[in-house]
Amino acid sequence: MDERYYSRLNQYRSLWVLVFFDLPTETRKDRKIAAKFRKQLLDDGFAMFQFSIYMRFCASRENAEVHIRRTKINLPPKGKVGIMSITDKQFGMMEVFYGTKPKEKEAPPQQLELF
Repeated sequence: MDERYYSRLNQYRSLWVLVFFDLPTETRKDRKIAAKFRKQLLDDGFAMFQFSIYMRFCASRENAEVHIRRTKINLPPKGKVGIMSITDKQFGMMEVFYGTKPKEKEAPPQQLELF
């Protein structure tokens, strides 16, 4: 098959999982719980997009579900957490700005396939 077909297919098959959260930080215990949640996301391969938005590239829906399940297991007892999955194609259409200047688009991550 044509390489463009696989490239286009992968843009719709691969997903980005985004985790949005607003956690309480009034007490020392709250701050410790929030820091632990962030660390668990980083340990699971998420990267910080903004302070309370983390994202992770997943090569397939099945892989995304694994990371979504792990995030749900680690949910803190208080606060608001949202989990959203979008296709690589949708993620690539996002516009990011620093002030009024657009940020250069980054190259998509390399996919590793094991047979």
